[in-house]
Amino acid sequence: MSFLAVLLALIVEQLRPLPQGNPVHEALIDWSRWTARNFDAGREHHAWVVWAVTLSVPALVVLGVFKLFDHYSVLLALLWNLVVLYLTLGFRQFSHHFTDIRDALEQGQEERARSVLQQWRHLDASELPRTELLRHVIEHALLAAHRHVFGVFFWFVLGSALGLGPVGAVVYRMAEFCSRYWTFTTRAELASVNEGLSVRSQWAFSVLDYVPARMTAAGFAVVGNFEEAIDGWRQHAGLWKNDNDGILLSAAAGACGVSLGGAAAPVVPAAAAASAPFDAVVPVEEGEGQGSMPGAAPTLAHLRSVVGLVWRSMVLWMLLLALLSLANLLG
Repeated sequence: MSFLAVLLALIVEQLRPLPQGNPVHEALIDWSRWTARNFDAGREHHAWVVWAVTLSVPALVVLGVFKLFDHYSVLLALLWNLVVLYLTLGFRQFSHHFTDIRDALEQGQEERARSVLQQWRHLDASELPRTELLRHVIEHALLAAHRHVFGVFFWFVLGSALGLGPVGAVVYRMAEFCSRYWTFTTRAELASVNEGLSVRSQWAFSVLDYVPARMTAAGFAVVGNFEEAIDGWRQHAGLWKNDNDGILLSAAAGACGVSLGGAAAPVVPAAAAASAPFDAVVPVEEGEGQGSMPGAAPTLAHLRSVVGLVWRSMVLWMLLLALLSLANLLG
């Protein structure tokens, strides 16, 4: 059932992408604000209380509905998995930004590409050289593909194998959501937020992302240049301060034969970011490179290579899931 649910969710999401600013997204923002306002008294351990409540309530609701549906009908359980995956997993949740940037660069509209990148990741890309612009687009696209697709895929399959339905997908996406939301609110000073929320939520997400990031990197190595990907993983992952991001990006760079890393672009000042959607804000100083990998400088051709790498990796994991599902049926 896991394979069918993921396949159907990807197909539906391609045909009818989840719109930005949808009611579920707005409800999560309101829910995160409410938990922080009502469970945070400013002490260090309260950050963990807020984080636990924010994640556990949606997860328990999703689990309860799944168990109820599964008790009465396998088809209802499959439908619920499909609905939850549609809300948590998908390329189209971010790929339109990447496509717009690529199209603008192919048409020679570099300023438009910079503008789209700034709207997407809220980086000041106005002074970036073209090579650095391409490097940032590739890095952010790879990280988005992992966090919107491969990480969700891993935790959904694991949760399903444990009989928990789509709970794993919800926990992973909520953890990633909270790590960005509370980082944004803390930096933009939109509200009086316990700074520990930002630190704890980022740490918690890094723990949840430890295995998925390495699985994604391994997938990139298998479907790309294996030797270069493994060498990049072993030799250059430390260029990034975030270990999970470093392993994923260094492996992908080796698999595609492109040099990633480089100087970080500055984040838009808080005053400008305050009026922007928080989901576009990334803690750049924790995720960007502190040096460059060896390899070819990024070009437009590498954008196409990255797209191919991501889709080949998705096919690989879907085939493995299909084989595991078939073995389970036959066993």
